[in-house]
Amino acid sequence: MTPAALVPGPQGASILWPWLLAGVVVLTLGAGATAWWLARRRRARAEASQDADGVTWVANSSYLAQVPAFAAWVRRYRTLQVVGLVGLLVALVGVGAVAARPVETDVVVDRLGTRDIVLCLDVSGSMTAYDGEILKVYSELVDNFEGERIALSIFNSTSRTVFPLTDDYTLVKEQLAAGVAAFDKDPSTLDFTREGDEKDILEYLTYTAGTLANESAASLIGDGLANCALQFDEEATERSRSIILATDNYVAGEPIYTLEQAAALVASRDITLHGIYGGSDLYAGTPEEVEYRDVVEAGGGLYFLAGDPQAVEGMVEDVVAQQAVELDASPEVIVTDLPTLWFLVGTAGAALLLVVAWRLRE
Repeated sequence: MTPAALVPGPQGASILWPWLLAGVVVLTLGAGATAWWLARRRRARAEASQDADGVTWVANSSYLAQVPAFAAWVRRYRTLQVVGLVGLLVALVGVGAVAARPVETDVVVDRLGTRDIVLCLDVSGSMTAYDGEILKVYSELVDNFEGERIALSIFNSTSRTVFPLTDDYTLVKEQLAAGVAAFDKDPSTLDFTREGDEKDILEYLTYTAGTLANESAASLIGDGLANCALQFDEEATERSRSIILATDNYVAGEPIYTLEQAAALVASRDITLHGIYGGSDLYAGTPEEVEYRDVVEAGGGLYFLAGDPQAVEGMVEDVVAQQAVELDASPEVIVTDLPTLWFLVGTAGAALLLVVAWRLRE
């Protein structure tokens, strides 16, 4: 079967080397037949020798076959012989089956590996009260993904890549959790002169380091979005690409890119832009919020308020619905050895044989 003909999914249990099991069975049957033939021949020779030499018959001994104790002993002896033979056969079959490698085969194709998602988060002062909750939304999104590559970029006046595109979900969840902890308290409420706030201050400053390199401006939304658009690699490959931007769209300074220009850059790179409005619901309908909504929806993306319970479900459905492209990847065949059952069979047969041998010695 060629790799192209493999159907993804479990292929069932099988024997990897069936010829070895067949060989053990044939050798066992051959050895049994040979032993039977030799025993029969030996018995025939003994009888012939006794006839030639003469047999000494003991008078009045025929009654022994009718003695109940003797007859029971003979039956028990023959039963033990049969049981011992069965134990030997079971042990040999179990050992042969283990040697033949019983396995379970599974064919895995990473169909979701061609979807790339960049989480793009505004960490400016007007957003810090909402960033912790938005990072929790991001974490819920990740919990619903399987195989997608995820990146996180945060920005204020400048941008920092928290982690590049990766399918290491352990790393992703650790960094998102660190972000939730960093924004657990609103930085505007922290007292930088009080020792009790040192831990929270250090977490916040560590997580947002590198986002205020341009001290003359803040909350440059367009520049932050443009940087997120540049996170995608493998430009020559047909892949599904999405950005999930969270901001309140309040700009303080002169950006290189306006929000519209950055959205145009996103569209030119065949990236779908989804938006989460990170400000208070009270600001819904303001010019900044309306502009943000219009830009996202004009590009065909989904737009939600941060507290909208449909945000996670809607974006997950949209990302999963996008076409995943196979990247010349052959199906991966995973073979798992399953010797346990046959090992137990062989062990049980050997144990039975030992018990019978002990009983026969008695």
